[in-house]
Amino acid sequence: MSNEDRRQRGKDQMRQVYGWDIEPSKPFEVATVDHLFGEVWADGKLSVRDRRLVLIGMAAASGLEDVAGLQLDAALKLGELDADDLRTLVVFLAHYAGWPRAARLNTEVEQIISRHEKNQ
Repeated sequence: MSNEDRRQRGKDQMRQVYGWDIEPSKPFEVATVDHLFGEVWADGKLSVRDRRLVLIGMAAASGLEDVAGLQLDAALKLGELDADDLRTLVVFLAHYAGWPRAARLNTEVEQIISRHEKNQ
């Protein structure tokens, strides 16, 4: 696969995952688009939703509510998950990632749901 093909595949995959476009200009952005999205996310072995759920769990367990929030927001916006799904994930993750981390994630989830409802 050529570099141009990998770049386009990465940009297409990012659009599918987040619902927005990017034109990478900095080295980290290039690596993100070309490798992470053009190869890892786009390999076709797991669905975007499956990958997103794994990432949400890992981020929540690591205390990275902002990363989990980015994924939750995209999942809600793109119709992969609904508000009840997000709330269910918080309760589920509380039992594995810990109640304090889930409480912080819950704050993020409620803000995401509120923003989403206002934009509809």
